[in-house]
Amino acid sequence: MDFDRAIFLDRDGVILEDNGCALTELDLIPLLGIAEALGLLKAAGYALVLVTNQAVVARGLISEAQLNELHTQLQSMLVTLGAPHLDAIYACPHHPNATDPAYRQICECRKPRPGLLLSAAKEHDIDLSQSFMIGDRFSDIVAGQSAGCKSILVTTGQHLAPPIQSGEKAPLTTKADHVCPDLLSAAHWIINRQ
Repeated sequence: MDFDRAIFLDRDGVILEDNGCALTELDLIPLLGIAEALGLLKAAGYALVLVTNQAVVARGLISEAQLNELHTQLQSMLVTLGAPHLDAIYACPHHPNATDPAYRQICECRKPRPGLLLSAAKEHDIDLSQSFMIGDRFSDIVAGQSAGCKSILVTTGQHLAPPIQSGEKAPLTTKADHVCPDLLSAAHWIINRQ
């Protein structure tokens, strides 16, 4: 399915509370206002694409199959809250220092690299120049801008945390196109630009 343009969303700290390690359905705690925010963005003609680093797989805490099941439960939770279904979900299971050697690599899909966004754009014919990346970490902003999107930093999660481990040698240098308190504020900012 082709989407034209998309909102790329980080998971923890944007849609869900960032509790450090979501392993079961009980760990999926939605942030306030997400149903309204996702509804507004969907109604404005954007596909909703989740792009998330999930080192819990690399650390051997859950399998990729369990992560997929967790994301199925996330979709159900969103619908129960009155939010639209996410159009696609992309997750990076790798980490440069993974416990599980099968996932120990410097990959192109772990943010701040833009691989997840580029894969989604290729598979769904998304115009990245008309799309937005919304995240709570600097790595999300770098990934979005590296892919050619506008980027929004929300201050609901790890926005003050140091950069994540990604195998990057040089410091990350860029700034968000917009900074706001949460996903609902980001949705209003995007819609008001149209």
